[in-house]
Amino acid sequence: MIQTFFIIILVIVLLNYLLERFLESLNLSRMTGELPTELSGIYDPERYKKSQQYLRTKQRFALITSTLTFTAILAMLMSGGFGWLDFLFRGITSHPVWLALLFFGTLGLASSLLTIPFELYSVFVIEEKFGFNTMTVKTFILDKLKGWLLGGVIGGGLLALVTFIYTSAGSWFWLLVWGIITVFMVFMTMFYSNLIVPLFNKQTPLDAGPLRNAIEAFAKKVGFKLKNIYVINGSKRSKKANAYFTGLGTQKRIVLYDTLIENHTTDELVSVLAHEIGHYKKKHTTQGIILSILQNGFMLFILSWFIKPGSTVSAALCQSMAGFADMAVPQSFHVGILAFGLLYTPLSTLFSMFENMLSRSNEYAADRYAGVNFDPTALQEALKKLSVNNLSNLRPHPAYVFFYYSHPTLLQRLQALEKVKKEGSEV
Repeated sequence: MIQTFFIIILVIVLLNYLLERFLESLNLSRMTGELPTELSGIYDPERYKKSQQYLRTKQRFALITSTLTFTAILAMLMSGGFGWLDFLFRGITSHPVWLALLFFGTLGLASSLLTIPFELYSVFVIEEKFGFNTMTVKTFILDKLKGWLLGGVIGGGLLALVTFIYTSAGSWFWLLVWGIITVFMVFMTMFYSNLIVPLFNKQTPLDAGPLRNAIEAFAKKVGFKLKNIYVINGSKRSKKANAYFTGLGTQKRIVLYDTLIENHTTDELVSVLAHEIGHYKKKHTTQGIILSILQNGFMLFILSWFIKPGSTVSAALCQSMAGFADMAVPQSFHVGILAFGLLYTPLSTLFSMFENMLSRSNEYAADRYAGVNFDPTALQEALKKLSVNNLSNLRPHPAYVFFYYSHPTLLQRLQALEKVKKEGSEV
């Protein structure tokens, strides 16, 4: 069983890497030097050529980084690196909570440090070359330090609590952890913009004026109680634009990037906000939370069988992290959950595909809501500007979309909005 687990994990890691490469090659095969007919009127030839260069550059860079990550994981698995790391920390402490914190803390910090050169290249070379980067080195460093601090406090705190419950609660472990994760997830959904975002970005209430008046008029028209409209200084890091809806109940808010406001008309901005309000009206946020809760419960239930203290399966799972090294890896929560995470990858991929399918359906519904209740043409123009300004790939391969896209492609959304316009003209 030990050898079986090890082989299965190796095969999963390899197949996952090959699937990513295959899908990226399909996506690159759709690239063309000539402006496709269906994109005429959206991209001009020069801007389209730049978008193709941007896509090619990013995917080549992704190939390098993903290959290095794959190689590092494969080397750690085959050499028993995870087992050796566990052995090292057992020379410092035998307490399960401290072992888990040291084990995952070291892996997380090492991974973050090793990826810094690639992140620097991505931001200050690639994004800079294509005119998107506005981040300074100081901001990059501060972001990293704040990220590590948050990871240590929040991630470390949750890990310590979950490990303690594992060692204390027995068969009730997964239910208690499920409850804690659910409470934490709902709390963060409600207060993320109040507690976490201000550490990285400045959020200010949208000033009084034509835009705020137009947004409030639309919200009143559709019966959406809206008090919190904020502008976030996304230009601190990038020229790319976005908008999003967050929070629940009295904590719900709509956030506009300052870069979005700079490049769009009032009607286009209201149409984007109408789309976000559509998500709320269609209860997509609540739907997403419920699905996440159910998925977490399913995962934790399976996990409880794989890492059950004293079980043959749990012992074999931990021993699989010895790889080809001649060493004994004791059963433990931290090693078991790492091995389980690798084994769970295929199920995680399936869940992700389902979530993306549902998300794409929800995006169509939110677009339709905005088109019916405000103006489909304004939303079409806003989507075109967003895509062109961000140098988006407007002709991704359908298989790539199926696996990775949480939103329909621009052309699909434009076509759906054309149907809304046609329905409106027939009324």
